[in-house]
Amino acid sequence: MHIHILGICGTFMGGIAAIATRAGHRVTGCDANVYPPMSDQLRSLGIELVEGFDASQLAIRPDLWVVGNVVSRGNPLIEAILDAREPYTSGPQWLAEQVLRTKWVLAVAGTHGKTTTASMLAWILEAAGREPGFLIGGVPGNFPVSARLGASELFVIEADEYDTAFFDKRSKFVHYRPRTAVLNNLEFDHADIFPDLAAIETQFHHLVRTVPRNGRLVVNATEPALERVLARGSWSEREDFLSPQGWSLDRIEEQPEATSFDVRFGERPLGRCRLALSGAHSRANALAAIAAARHAGVEPARAIEALGEFGGVRRRLELRGRAGGVAVIDDFAHHPTAIATTLSGLRERLGASARILAVLEPRSNTMKLGTMAAQLPASLAAADQVFCYSGGLGWNVAAALAPLGARAAVEPDFERLVAAVVAAARPGDTILVMSNGGFGGIHQRLLDALAGR
Repeated sequence: MHIHILGICGTFMGGIAAIATRAGHRVTGCDANVYPPMSDQLRSLGIELVEGFDASQLAIRPDLWVVGNVVSRGNPLIEAILDAREPYTSGPQWLAEQVLRTKWVLAVAGTHGKTTTASMLAWILEAAGREPGFLIGGVPGNFPVSARLGASELFVIEADEYDTAFFDKRSKFVHYRPRTAVLNNLEFDHADIFPDLAAIETQFHHLVRTVPRNGRLVVNATEPALERVLARGSWSEREDFLSPQGWSLDRIEEQPEATSFDVRFGERPLGRCRLALSGAHSRANALAAIAAARHAGVEPARAIEALGEFGGVRRRLELRGRAGGVAVIDDFAHHPTAIATTLSGLRERLGASARILAVLEPRSNTMKLGTMAAQLPASLAAADQVFCYSGGLGWNVAAALAPLGARAAVEPDFERLVAAVVAAARPGDTILVMSNGGFGGIHQRLLDALAGR
């Protein structure tokens, strides 16, 4: 089959392209911005790329058009496809029908931690010799790619609650039909498509309804929203984590380069885990991955051993470099809760006396709308200084961060932002950059400027 993918350079659709190619399909695609590294990755697979969404692409005549959710009505190519009555589908639906239908799907859902938990789970299965397929919204440190077909029936997928396509407003994850479903956490996000938390809870309920009776839900026991979801109906086995009756941890020891803790299931000790990540959220992600892997047949002791070799995920507290005695760390955090947990984890690792300079770009659709502006000051409280880029935003960032007083600086000009951060940094400091985009290459800009002082 020849498929042409619209929006192919996004992480998810690019992953589908890679999987489809490995499955023997001919794949071509287009996007508004065809540039490295995704363009290089796709071309290395022999995938032909077209810049833009011009209607002339109708002449390519694939067997099927696969449409990413970045594309909406009014797009010239979509309008041409609809006018010509060409066959089209969404990325999640294509994946479900062509790949996942015959797989034991292990889906990781939640507002936060999906990428890290899915990466942990894929690595545990790989280390146990299970050769899973996976599609993850980031690049795991233990794998050279973010997606692969795999050589076994197991398939790990990051189960996103964002909508599927312009013609299918259900969450992506309702297509995946998991046998193992991790419900990591749940709070309000994606204010551009969801009016409130209750609407997202409904989508999670739809996911729960697709898990078979002999499937398993691995549930964060500390999340009230997940309890509300499950109170609406649950027909599968359930195991809780962060629960004394289920999966829990104790004897936590935080070190500069790792965190160690004992893993327990009920009253039974299962081993001590050493994880090269910090923070309570990382430990919770590890528990969820161990629990999900056990459902797929991997003994907890083997999973704990594998996590000792887990290399993390790019853009999750990733050290980008040091210059002038200052460390520059990159993180994907773009929601107040993720910002708070990231800072908390870094503070645990560095200690109370270390200086952390937080540099934030409110870039996600929810943050651009200013929906969570009131939550920002508390989420940034663990930073010694805060620098926020306000370019292109339509809400008053300075007013929102006013509770932080002189600790916060807001700058609409990118060059002045870089200069202000460099001027404030002292040897021994850590600069934590948080954005779900490229942020203008600010990481290297900071390193270059720090080295040149």
